[in-house]
Amino acid sequence: MKYLGRLNPQDPLFAYLRDDVYPQILPNDQVRNFRVFQFPASNEVFLYEETHSQQKVIGKFFQRPGKDPQNAWERAWNEWQNLHYLRNIGLNHKHFHIPQAFGFARHMNSLVVEEYCPGQSLSSVMSQSLAEHHEDLLYARLTDLAWFLAKLHNHTAGAETVHFHTQFPYFDKIVARLQRRHRITEAQMREVYGFRDQWQKSPCMWSDQAVLIHGDATPSNFLFAHPRTIIAIDFERMKRADRAYDLGMIAGEIKHHFLRNNHHGEQAEPFIGHFLWEYSTHFPDRQAAFAAITRRIPFYMGMTLLRIARNSWLDWRYSQILVHAALSVLRR
Repeated sequence: MKYLGRLNPQDPLFAYLRDDVYPQILPNDQVRNFRVFQFPASNEVFLYEETHSQQKVIGKFFQRPGKDPQNAWERAWNEWQNLHYLRNIGLNHKHFHIPQAFGFARHMNSLVVEEYCPGQSLSSVMSQSLAEHHEDLLYARLTDLAWFLAKLHNHTAGAETVHFHTQFPYFDKIVARLQRRHRITEAQMREVYGFRDQWQKSPCMWSDQAVLIHGDATPSNFLFAHPRTIIAIDFERMKRADRAYDLGMIAGEIKHHFLRNNHHGEQAEPFIGHFLWEYSTHFPDRQAAFAAITRRIPFYMGMTLLRIARNSWLDWRYSQILVHAALSVLRR
């Protein structure tokens, strides 16, 4: 993290933290000052540390310059409500941790203040596992993540079945951005939409119960602390959908990690298989659950690879590798 200095006492945020947030954390202590840190690769998420107690909180500003303020507030409100909801339904115990939300303020760029929960991200775990040839570390963390996602999904399953077509606007948005950035050809777009039409006609994509999904299951949004505690963050995109959405996103991210770091995407397969098999242990019929999930995973995994390929911080050549990998997965 980058240290930015101390928060100006004249800043409205200073009074908000002092009067509204920190009394929930330090009810009998006097707040003196705040150090401010910026998280890497983020212009909207900051850490605030009270100088005397060293108690820390996270401040997430959802309003970005030039963006719709109503949309920003809705995302902030979703984050606030979802954190409270997940803690209230029992997803917060010794092995799973959902950060506590301390406050939200629309007038301060749609700010949500949350508990600071340190841990090693899944991204870091994957990098460490690859660099140190420590496969058991990644297998263990994927087991824990599978446990958390199964708990979230199974605890919130309802009677309504999945409406698969609701994923199409986001799918279209991804493809449109790839096209604008000249990262997908017209021929590849025809292939992508041809495969999507085939998936749309598959009964398995409509058959499962809708559950609450994380909605942004990227490796940076899952942190691991000892002993065997998983911390899940960033719930602004949580919604009811197919459980395979979260699972396919994790699978796609694992594939991307191996493609980018050692150029051997096939080496991701044992880890993806392990993750899905461990997830399936949380069903009465493990074999049937695994078979049903793996039938649907390729669509969401392919969509995730396309999603990653659109990022401007990736060079054009690697984006093409991801597009080709996505097409390969989608045609299964």
